[in-house]
Amino acid sequence: MQKVGFFRSIHVKFVLIYVMLILIAMEVIGLYFARELEQTLKTNFTTSIADRMSLVEFSVLEEMTKKRATDDPQTLEMSLRAVLSGFKSEDINEIRVISAGNLILATSADNQSVVGQRSPVEIVRKSITSKSPDEVINLNLKTRNRVLVRATPIIVDEEVIGTLYLEANIEKVFTQIDEVNQILAGGVAVSLTITIILGILIAQTMTRPISDMRRQAQAMAKGNFSRKVRVYGNDEMGQLAIAFNHLTNQLQESQSSTESERRKLASVLENMTDGVIATDRKGRVSLINDSALVMLRLTRDLVLNRPISSILGLEQEYAFEDLIQIKESIALDFSTKDQPYILRANFSVTQRETGFVNGLIVVLHDNTEQEKIDMERREFVSNVSHELRTPLTTMRSYLEALADGAWKNEEIAPSFLHVTQTETERMIRLVNDLLKLSRMDSKDYDLNKEWVEFNYFFNSIIDRFEFSKSQEVHFVRLLSSNELFVEIDTDKMTQVLDNIISNALKYSPDGGNIRFGITMSDNLIKVMISDDGMGIPQANVKRIFDRFYRADRARSRALGGTGLGLAIAREMIMAHGGEIWAESEEGKGTTIIFTLPFELQEDGEWD
Repeated sequence: MQKVGFFRSIHVKFVLIYVMLILIAMEVIGLYFARELEQTLKTNFTTSIADRMSLVEFSVLEEMTKKRATDDPQTLEMSLRAVLSGFKSEDINEIRVISAGNLILATSADNQSVVGQRSPVEIVRKSITSKSPDEVINLNLKTRNRVLVRATPIIVDEEVIGTLYLEANIEKVFTQIDEVNQILAGGVAVSLTITIILGILIAQTMTRPISDMRRQAQAMAKGNFSRKVRVYGNDEMGQLAIAFNHLTNQLQESQSSTESERRKLASVLENMTDGVIATDRKGRVSLINDSALVMLRLTRDLVLNRPISSILGLEQEYAFEDLIQIKESIALDFSTKDQPYILRANFSVTQRETGFVNGLIVVLHDNTEQEKIDMERREFVSNVSHELRTPLTTMRSYLEALADGAWKNEEIAPSFLHVTQTETERMIRLVNDLLKLSRMDSKDYDLNKEWVEFNYFFNSIIDRFEFSKSQEVHFVRLLSSNELFVEIDTDKMTQVLDNIISNALKYSPDGGNIRFGITMSDNLIKVMISDDGMGIPQANVKRIFDRFYRADRARSRALGGTGLGLAIAREMIMAHGGEIWAESEEGKGTTIIFTLPFELQEDGEWD
């Protein structure tokens, strides 16, 4: 693991943050204290000046309004000068009395030459105009000291008769403020030094457990779970250390369990006869057992991290996204001219609870022998059927000719001809049925579908059997009142119904009932044909659709048939997108049920 730099260390960051917070707090407090101190000192100074100015204003007003024996200006000037000199102090630089006409009447300064001149100070004019006191702090350019300048109008009967102008030395106030700020800065420096030392000590108490957990995490990453984190206290960091140690124990147990399961899985995969391939979420091969390598005739280096569709030779037909959606198995044909070699691949998606696809599991099975058996069986049935059909047809024609006139031997010929003709017909039906099944197995047939109204179609077939039946069996029709349109091959569906109804007639006793019903469910119609025959044992119900299967062989032979009728019916129903099954109770009868897709008639749709 990369070493953490000094300035990136949480220890340094903690100390810096701690010091910055204390510094900000001190700065805020210092600024607030300095501002308030400055405002207080300035307010106290100006208040003190204002109070003394009130006394001066009273005395000056009294002198200016006093009746004198003569109007000599010098007499007024001397009186005002005597008043002003009595208020002269260390912090007051100068006091002037200025008339309403902006002439200086008297001054407390040593320079008396300004008396009788116009006052150039702007604050005086503002005070006279506004009839209210005004003050401002200016900088004395000669002494570089700050001076408080104040102008107070002298009002008699709401008329300004003059202004009292004052200059006070406020520099001492700012000197005191600077001294206090220096003291405050020194205190801040001492406080920061103590704060940094305490911050380092406090940070060490917090970062030491974190450093221990970091070292433990590095050891765990290398597979060492024996080391434990030291618990320094019972605070949050101590609880975190306890939880970390508990996590270490749990991870150690989980790793042991995972390793054990991994060894079991590896043993199972290596000893499986079927090939197993696992991919990641992008379809690249991440795991393959030896059986799969043998089946694919590849080496592990050529398979790992390659796309699964490329490994299976399906890149032209399927992408990885298509393989995820496949539910049925796929045949992989690796056959050569000299030797057939066919694998069967089954796909299973691995995904999380949220539905996120983690990958794909492919199970390979060598299906070569099974395919060879099926192929040989189909070829055998097809060859036997073709070989038998020609001589049997010739025999049938010859026997029919004999039956028409060449039966001079009245004792032997009729019986011989009848048995031969019956067996010939049976074998011809067998050959025809075998040919039909052979074509269905090889999918070598076409459905000539057309839309028909199934109730009408079904009724026409039932009518044909009802008119031609030779035994006392009652037909009960429970058909739908709705017009149900299905897309079917009428010839093949007629053969299906013929086979089912023929079986029902064969096994129905005299006086029994054959019931025909149609129901609707979602987008399917369910067709039911039931009889009151001997029924089929429950263990054999599912086998009646197998080829050549007979529930009661002795009786079936007596009644005729090849044993392929229901097998042909199943193949044809499945070709139409439906299903067929049987329900039976021994001694009470059998019901054959099949489904077909349908559409209800809508107004004007089939006009």
